[in-house]
Amino acid sequence: MPNKIIHRDSAEHYQWGTGCDGWHLVKAPDLSVIEESMPPGTSEFRHSHSRARQFFYVLEGEFTIEVDHQLFTLRAGEGLEIAPGQPHQAMNRGSIPVRFLVTSQPPSHGDRMPA
Repeated sequence: MPNKIIHRDSAEHYQWGTGCDGWHLVKAPDLSVIEESMPPGTSEFRHSHSRARQFFYVLEGEFTIEVDHQLFTLRAGEGLEIAPGQPHQAMNRGSIPVRFLVTSQPPSHGDRMPA
């Protein structure tokens, strides 16, 4: 596969939740890198992944994630790793949109279980 520059505007886009957006920056069988945006007051359902290890890295805004019933608040330049099997829930409790990267290895789509 030839190398190519990836930009959010040309990446595969999807919507999730209520007003949340995602862009597949890397979508390979063994690795997923997604840029996501969450408006204020939004959250995802609490869940875990049986195989995927994830790393959330904040680009803009303030991102809150609950992991094993512990809340973590991340700001731009900060990240958090989630191990396979750890229940977690991402949310934006701030007053501005949050923009972050989610790296999953292997990809987490199809690997989600309710927690």
